[in-house]
Amino acid sequence: MLRKQQAILSWFLILILVLTLNLSYSRPAQAVVSKQLETPEQILYQSRHTLRDNTGSSWQVVLFKRVKSGELREINLRLVGFPGEVEFAHVQPLKIQDADNILEADDVFSEKSPAPNVGQYDIKPILSQLSTHHLIELRLPLEKERTVKVPPAVIIEWQSI
Repeated sequence: MLRKQQAILSWFLILILVLTLNLSYSRPAQAVVSKQLETPEQILYQSRHTLRDNTGSSWQVVLFKRVKSGELREINLRLVGFPGEVEFAHVQPLKIQDADNILEADDVFSEKSPAPNVGQYDIKPILSQLSTHHLIELRLPLEKERTVKVPPAVIIEWQSI
């Protein structure tokens, strides 16, 4: 009788352990990738991620890819920081540290930005050059430079849309 109770108790503990592990497992946050028909000939693809900079502040990082009549028109990277906390130094390029290389993306909002905390950069010429094997670092052109690390999975996603 005692052996039977011990066996039942053992199975019960194993069941609790398995359920606890399954319920406590959380999948990593997934990006929101969307496809929007802007006109009958024009499609806008977007990949959205929330990433943190070296100070711990959150950034919305949005890749826009616009295709018109089957032709790739633009690929821009928009960075949105918390209003009142950051201000982009427009006209300055976005610097991207990729291993030993530093790539630059031109400021799309050099003439007029929708808000001081928003920067947008043309990454069409350099997107295919970004490594998918290690983190890259975005050096944000702010009064006090901040950096945002972008994981390889995000780069793979950007290159695939």
